[in-house]
Amino acid sequence: MAQLQQGCLWEQVTPRRSETVVLAERRSADVCIIGGGITGLAAALHLLEQGKRVCVLEAHGVGHGGSGRNVGLVNAGTWIRPDDVEAALGEQAGRRLNQLLGQAPTQVFALIERYGIDCQARRTGTLHMAHNAAGVADLEARREQWCRRGADVELLTGAACAAYCGTAKISAALLDHRAGTINPMAYTLGLATAVQGLGGTLYQHSPVSGLRRQGGAWEVSTPGGAVLADRVILATGAYTEGEWDQVRRNHFRGYYYQVASQPLSGAAAARILEHGQGAWDTRTVLSSIRRDGEGRLLLGSLGRADNKPAWLISRWADRIQGHYFPELGRVQWQLHWTGCIDFTPDHLMRLFEPAPGLVAVTGYNGRGNTTGTAIGKALAEFLLHDDPARLPLPFSPMRRLVSAGLRSACYEAGFSLYHAGQCLRVIL
Repeated sequence: MAQLQQGCLWEQVTPRRSETVVLAERRSADVCIIGGGITGLAAALHLLEQGKRVCVLEAHGVGHGGSGRNVGLVNAGTWIRPDDVEAALGEQAGRRLNQLLGQAPTQVFALIERYGIDCQARRTGTLHMAHNAAGVADLEARREQWCRRGADVELLTGAACAAYCGTAKISAALLDHRAGTINPMAYTLGLATAVQGLGGTLYQHSPVSGLRRQGGAWEVSTPGGAVLADRVILATGAYTEGEWDQVRRNHFRGYYYQVASQPLSGAAAARILEHGQGAWDTRTVLSSIRRDGEGRLLLGSLGRADNKPAWLISRWADRIQGHYFPELGRVQWQLHWTGCIDFTPDHLMRLFEPAPGLVAVTGYNGRGNTTGTAIGKALAEFLLHDDPARLPLPFSPMRRLVSAGLRSACYEAGFSLYHAGQCLRVIL
């Protein structure tokens, strides 16, 4: 019997499509984008479509960070409820953000269709599952708030809920018809291929070591070269590196791990999320369930797995699978991997303009596939027109988040204790 291995499923099943080129010269561009993830690549695509010269710098390989390692849910909205967004940001800014992110899945699937991206895309919705009575009340509030805004969502209960989720352990689930699932690494690499197809330049393994004004432009330096650009977008999120970038001081790092089984077959496996949705729950320590294109069962939760023994991760996966899907019997787990999330205390993103011609974003709070796609385009629109009205919310001042490291450590300790309790059958 094969042992559970550490490695990202999406990296292993998605072939690289282009040659890796390292920046080894001085170049010029209209816009230099730091970060070859979904946000940076979506911004690059929109700028290129408008005739701009674009250069993208990625410190590792495309999809190295959260863009290629996430669950692959194409969710609408933010982590918090739409009424809470408007209460936090004010009615006007909150309404703009809710509208943008409510429509963000449409942007994702439109890009996939326009550029022929092969990423196991399925627009069959997502399921937000209630694990207790408080969870049901939360979903009822979300349904009412989104329906009030014209969104196509419905609350499933009883037999319909059991049929969609494939388990009798969930009493209600909010089905969001706007949403869906993808292979996130394939989506990110597809965006990169589209950027290069439109004439954009993409340099990988080219970490930025300096950013300074040079005359009327910005000089973005790497160990092997530099890019001179009129405008710069910082789109590195939770994987921001280097003390020079103040963006990393405005979020605290969190983690999310996933475990993938061997491909499953048979009637019991077919009943799990049989309509193709990805799912997550209302637990304080959020967890997720989905299937991939080859029938694997993917389980995930907040926290790290890369610093824990494989037997403990397997035991946790056995516990979750046995609770929700006992009819599967013994499941062989194949891979586990961990990604980083840029959290903010209020679960809302931040946009920054540290200097004229320099913009940045952080704080997706685990919603990068749709938020990155929509915000990348919005940042491009702002640079094209120099118009703040093109943005879904105003720029924030760059303030250091107090005790970011302590927050991250405390969250991780709490997640680890919770998962240990699940393994010991103390909690679920």
